[in-house]
Order: sequence, then C-alpha cells, then structure tokens
Amino acid sequence: MSVCTMPKAIGFALVLILAAPATASAITAEVARACDAAVAKAYPPRQIGNPAAGSTKGTAKDKRDYFNKCVANNGKVDDQPGDAAKDAKPGK
Repeated sequence: MSVCTMPKAIGFALVLILAAPATASAITAEVARACDAAVAKAYPPRQIGNPAAGSTKGTAKDKRDYFNKCVANNGKVDDQPGDAAKDAKPGK
C-alpha cells in the first residue's frame, strides 16, 4: 500500500466499525431453559423422543413465536400459547 492510501484504508475501517450494529444481548441459560420448557408444555410432541413427528398443535412458526415471546418477557409467559387464546370460548 502506498502512503496515500493508508489513511483512506484506516478511515474506511473506522467507518465500518462505527456503522456496525450495537451488540445484541444474549439470553441467559436460565431463561432459555425456562422458555424451552414452556414451549414443550404449550406445544407437546406427537411422539415423545421423535422431534421429526411434529407437535400435536401449532406449527414450527407458532413454537418459535412463543419462545421469542417468552425470551422477551424474561422467561415468563401466560399459560396458553397465542393461538389457544383465540380458540378459547368466553365463559357464561
């Protein structure tokens, strides 16, 4: 590299560093375990021990959304998954 292009390269590197998104905070192991257990309870598998069998209710997207909601609430979610609340009939 020539002397003239060295400051340009350093400037470009600084721009890239400053333009990089802020670091994302990682979830803790406890939150991940709690949310994984909540997903397993809300969306039970069709066949125990066989993840390829799918779940008895909901889709993979539903499970993923439920997990993300749990993580956003720091491991605490309501008792029903999102689609079950829509199907529930109001009491009389």
